[in-house]
Amino acid sequence: MALVYKLPSLSSSSSLSGQNFKHFFLIPKTICSLHFKSSPFTEKHSIERYQRDHWLYKDQLDLYHYQSSSSSSSCPLPSDKESIRQNDIALQLPELRKLLQVLKEKRETFGKDGEKCGPGHVYLVGTGPGDPELLTLKAVRVIQKADLLLYDRLVSNDVLDLVGPDARLLYVGKTAGYHSRTQEEIHELLLSFAEAGATVVRLKGGDPLVFGRGGEEMDFLQQQGIQVKVIPDCIGKTKV
Repeated sequence: MALVYKLPSLSSSSSLSGQNFKHFFLIPKTICSLHFKSSPFTEKHSIERYQRDHWLYKDQLDLYHYQSSSSSSSCPLPSDKESIRQNDIALQLPELRKLLQVLKEKRETFGKDGEKCGPGHVYLVGTGPGDPELLTLKAVRVIQKADLLLYDRLVSNDVLDLVGPDARLLYVGKTAGYHSRTQEEIHELLLSFAEAGATVVRLKGGDPLVFGRGGEEMDFLQQQGIQVKVIPDCIGKTKV
């Protein structure tokens, strides 16, 4: 749970003040350089990504739209990729904290009758080549009932359209030279929300245990006492 609280300089409230926002100004600059090229997958600064993950950037996006109506549209991204990554995480933290608190309170409510609620479950789900019709029925059920889904770049937009209306999506994709989250940060996010009682789905392109570091995630979580279930893709099941 330390990851969600690792930046004490940020306010614990759900929004950043105007003064603080001048310091953490990634989102306006990022959105100004959105990729409009059509892609079946999620590019790290694509408009689809910010639309899909808008719950993480509510106040920052509102401020951007206000600013962009009276300012120039040319605002290049900083060249320091690590600063971009760290600022992006900082902007996400308030809403991540809020969601974590909501899930904790929900868990405590269910346990008021003297019945102790255990931790949530984590599902490692393979989405194959990206065609939602090739998903297993179990994968579709899990995707639709999840509280939080951490998805990679190679999870297709068509698969992400299956996510339930009350679920929260968090992009953790990696490309050459830019990892939106380190593997250790992904481990901590999975653990934090599972400990809060959430149903967490880790969506991966292809098979979750082939080139996707799903084995590392499963080992880490099981060592912390979290139950992990693997749902492979249909194509992966046929491999010899």
